[in-house]
Amino acid sequence: MRVDAHQHFWRLSRGDYGWLTPQDHPAICRDFRPADLAPLLEAAAIQRTVLVQAAPTAAETQFLLEVAAVAPFVAGVVGWADLEAPGAPARIAAMAKNRKLLGLRPMLQDLDDDAWILRPGVAPALEAMEAASLTLDALVTPRHLPHLTRLIAERPELPVVIDHGAKPDIAGGGLADWAAAMREIGRNSATFCKLSGLVTEATARWREEDLRPYTDVLLEAFGAKRLMWGSDWPVVNEAGGYAAWHSAAEALMAGCSESERSLIFGWTAQHFYGFSSLINAEDAPDRRA
Repeated sequence: MRVDAHQHFWRLSRGDYGWLTPQDHPAICRDFRPADLAPLLEAAAIQRTVLVQAAPTAAETQFLLEVAAVAPFVAGVVGWADLEAPGAPARIAAMAKNRKLLGLRPMLQDLDDDAWILRPGVAPALEAMEAASLTLDALVTPRHLPHLTRLIAERPELPVVIDHGAKPDIAGGGLADWAAAMREIGRNSATFCKLSGLVTEATARWREEDLRPYTDVLLEAFGAKRLMWGSDWPVVNEAGGYAAWHSAAEALMAGCSESERSLIFGWTAQHFYGFSSLINAEDAPDRRA
């Protein structure tokens, strides 16, 4: 089973996508629905997707769960909850009763405090996530990596996946410090990483050669068992589109063995998010982070 581990849907009339404006994102400032994605999945031979939140509201997560209930290719949802709210643990426990909810994603890149995830007030929510077997999608940039490294060390039982390779500055050539931090995380923890979102961090006329130094680092740091491909659709439409990124990712992973490519383009995501019984127990990565 081939999996797209990171995609979005949104309906603008819902009114909670504050970042999504015609001025800043003209190419994607419209509704995107399952019917828009289905032909792209068919062309790429992808059978399942992970639907990820794009607004920091409980209402959007409920909307995504309703979409997932009727879209046959959506394996589950990574939603949002206010992790610092006093009632967060109970709310998370209630949310987790919906089996389509796979994990939660605080939008860390947009918060003023780069170390927000380490606040004492967030800890009870993270404990509730562990108890409910929910995963954490870490939407971070390179400046957040020291804080994420500490979180991972303090909470080895919380399954963590880093979204978009932590958004390295590909356009600006920001490689060395980011690579060192990602290698440290990969070496010292069981954290997973998404091979996604890289093209939107590159120049408008990106080429595979521009991405290769970064994808090579991710493959070295996390290995195929902890690396999962995602489209970041429809955001990827701002940087060439679904087919172009999927084709580039396959070319960039061409040096991997067939079994490694099967992990990156499907099995790793299935195991991390817990919606597959297809992985042999001996070969399955440890989803604890």
